[in-house]
Amino acid sequence: MPALAASMEQKCKGMAAAPGLWSLWREDVACVKARDPAARHVLEILLTYPGVHAIVWHRLAHRLWRRGFKFPARFLSWFARLATNVDIHPGATIGRGFFIDHGAGVVIGETAEVGDLVTLYHGVTLGGVSWSPGKRHPTIESGVLVGAGAKILGPIKVGAGARIGANSVVVEDVPPGVTAVGIPARIVREPVRRGQAGGRINLDHHLIADPVGEVLSILLDRVDFLEARLNHMQRRARKPATDAKAPSREPAASSDEAKAGSREKTRKTGTGTERLET
Repeated sequence: MPALAASMEQKCKGMAAAPGLWSLWREDVACVKARDPAARHVLEILLTYPGVHAIVWHRLAHRLWRRGFKFPARFLSWFARLATNVDIHPGATIGRGFFIDHGAGVVIGETAEVGDLVTLYHGVTLGGVSWSPGKRHPTIESGVLVGAGAKILGPIKVGAGARIGANSVVVEDVPPGVTAVGIPARIVREPVRRGQAGGRINLDHHLIADPVGEVLSILLDRVDFLEARLNHMQRRARKPATDAKAPSREPAASSDEAKAGSREKTRKTGTGTERLET
């Protein structure tokens, strides 16, 4: 009896740590309504969302992969890719509440690890950069949102609550809660609160900074300042040269003073008729 009780306790702990497939599938379907305003009811989500179909097939393929049924798992993932255009390796570890919006062209590699409540848009790649075995794909922590067409490459980590802008290429670790955009991706916004009322996720991932525009604006301001300074220095350099070229103007003697001087010189001759010209 004690052995049976211990065995039951271990099984309960295992079930709490790893929820069943039905529980995971229910969460995958429920999270769609919280993140996609176009989703109207459960039946529509189950029948028309390829992202949901892809994660449903992956959960089953991943269970087979972990139990050592490698080929059936790969075959099931191939079929899911054929049906949904989403390629998820059965070895990838994906958390709860995972959502692929539009579900087209998404690729997730074998050693990728994805946390809970992660959202990917179409065209996202979680890829590797090495042919060597071992960890070669990224780790995406909980609450991350990855924009359309973004590529996250290598065994890097994207921190919880971070956002990756559309078409960005991430090749270095991203801290939690920040926004990264560009090729290669750079941090453009410090951590902000992502949650909304009722536990909904803020999907305003288009509200990102424009680092190129900000740099160009700074450069234009600097050019204006340098041009104004250069004009000021040119005006100061021209002013002394103008003063040096200007002729000196002494006041001319009046006609009365000139006549008086002429008479004085005439008297000095002593002849009365001889006059010195001045």
